Amino acid sequence: MTRFVLWRLAQFPLIIAVIYIITFLLAWVAPGSPFDQPDRKIDPIAKEQLERQFHAAHWYTFLGYYPWRMLHGDLGPSMVYKGWSVNDVMKTSLPVSITIGLFGMEIALVVGCFIGVLAAVRRGGPFDYASLLTALIGISLPPFVVAGALIVIFSDKLNWLPSAGWGSFAQMVLPALALALMPLAYIARLTRASMIDVLGADYVRTARAKGLARRTVIWRHCFRNAFLPVFSFLGPAAANTLTGSFVVEKVFNIPGLGQHFVNSVLN
Repeated sequence: MTRFVLWRLAQFPLIIAVIYIITFLLAWVAPGSPFDQPDRKIDPIAKEQLERQFHAAHWYTFLGYYPWRMLHGDLGPSMVYKGWSVNDVMKTSLPVSITIGLFGMEIALVVGCFIGVLAAVRRGGPFDYASLLTALIGISLPPFVVAGALIVIFSDKLNWLPSAGWGSFAQMVLPALALALMPLAYIARLTRASMIDVLGADYVRTARAKGLARRTVIWRHCFRNAFLPVFSFLGPAAANTLTGSFVVEKVFNIPGLGQHFVNSVLN
């Protein structure tokens, strides 16, 4: 296990370098320049000065300069927000994205485990089929579609929750639900499958034969062992949730990294 972890850690710098080179090549061969202005043509002398300032006159200077700056924690100035650096943008936006992502993961974990346990205990019944339908919807629909549906139902029709903005708990609920539905579906099915295996174990029958309450056996003994596959899934689920928050933040007009991510593609 230790060798496996060390080997994965040794691969990490190589993977980051490959991703950086591929991203650099895609950006370099694309037409246009970050120094070009959409409303007016920039003076060639000013453009040449900017290229020297940002080490963008040649591809090899640009390729080697910015990794060195990033290793020192400097991501450079923003091309769009004048007077701001990329570090300033991330300091103000990253906590918002992390807050929404963690809130969504909490909802997915608690609700998904609860649904999965009940579906396994009452398998073959209406609740089990309802959990299967929920999982099918959560896996099939992307977060931005779920976000639009939540806005129509809970904001436009029922007027229970705000449809946009940031600053209150009520404004966090709909974005977190939109992010939570997909990992919730996977967690519910993983919990159900694992619980079915655990419920047939010998120690469960022994615990019931000793007179322990059914609720105690299920939640204290069975769920503790059935949670192990879910625990392994939490890492990839958290990464996918934070990635999906970019589009969800744009839909709900939340001042997180999502808006800057989408605007950077448009710019």
